[in-house]
Amino acid sequence: MSVKTVQAVIDGQTHNLTLNSSTGKYEATITAPGKSSYTLSGHYYPVTVKATDDAGNTTTKTDSDATLGSSLKLQVKEKVAPVIAITAPTAGSYIINSKPAITFKITDDDSGVNPTTIGVTIDSGSKITGDSITKKAVSGGYECTYTPDTALSDGSHTVKVDASDYDGNAAVQKSVTFKIDTVPPTLSITSPVDDLVTNQAACTVKGITNDVTSSPVTVTIKLNSGSAEAVTVGSDGSFSKALTLAAGSNTITIVARDSAGKTTTITRTVKLDTTPPTIKSITLTPNPVDAGKTFVISVEVTD
Repeated sequence: MSVKTVQAVIDGQTHNLTLNSSTGKYEATITAPGKSSYTLSGHYYPVTVKATDDAGNTTTKTDSDATLGSSLKLQVKEKVAPVIAITAPTAGSYIINSKPAITFKITDDDSGVNPTTIGVTIDSGSKITGDSITKKAVSGGYECTYTPDTALSDGSHTVKVDASDYDGNAAVQKSVTFKIDTVPPTLSITSPVDDLVTNQAACTVKGITNDVTSSPVTVTIKLNSGSAEAVTVGSDGSFSKALTLAAGSNTITIVARDSAGKTTTITRTVKLDTTPPTIKSITLTPNPVDAGKTFVISVEVTD
C-alpha cells in the first residue's frame, strides 16, 4: 500500500499536502491565520495532520500527541502596534494643580495590550510602570491614569507614554507638553494711592504686572458698578487707564489674570470732593481789643 493523501487542518481550514520527491516529505505552503494566536488557549493554533493510504487507513496527529504534539502548535504573531491617545493634559495647556492626573488610552485589536509594558515618563525622569498606573480594562485595551507622587515644579513639562502588545509590537510613543502654574501673577498699582481724596474728576490708574510662567497677563479695570474693561499691557507689563470719578466715594478694582486663569486683585478707594467748604460764621472776641492785647477768632466751617 501507499500513501494516498496527507492533509493539515488549521483554524478550520483543510490543506492538502503534496509529496516533494527530493525530500520525500509531504509539503504545502499555507497562509497563516490573519489574527495573532496569543488570544487562543496556549497562545497557539492547534494543527491536525491526517495521513490516509490507498486502503483507507487513516492516522491522525494533534497537538496533544505525546511525541509530535509540540510540533503541531502554530504560533502566529501580529505586526500591528497598539495605538496610544493621551487625553489629559492637552498640549499647550496651563494647569494650576501641581499634581495633575495624566490620562490616556491604549488599544490593540489583535493580540492585546500587554499591561506590564505600559509606562509613563515625565521630563527626563525614570519610566514609571506597574501598579502606580491605574489601568481600567476596556474593549481592545486599557484606559489609564497616573498622578505624580511628587508635585511638579511651575513651568513646562513633557509627559511620554509607551506600550507594547503581547506579540512585542511597540506603539509609537506619544507625548504632550504643558505648563504648571500655581502662582498668581504679580500686580503693583503705582497710582492712585488708596484712600486718596481729590477735587479732580480725572484719575489715571497706573501699574505693572507679570507672571514668570504664564505670560502674557491680561488686566481689567472696573470703576464702581460699571463693567470691567480690558486695558493694554505693554511688553514690560506696564499699563494705564484714564477714569472719570463720580462725586463721592469711588471703588476701583484692578484684576490681573494669567494664562492659567489665576488672578490677583487690588482695589483702590478714591474720594472725589469738588465742593468747597462753607464758612457759616466768624466771631472776634473781644472786639474792639486793646492794642497789644490778644483776642480770639472763632470760625464755624462745614464741608
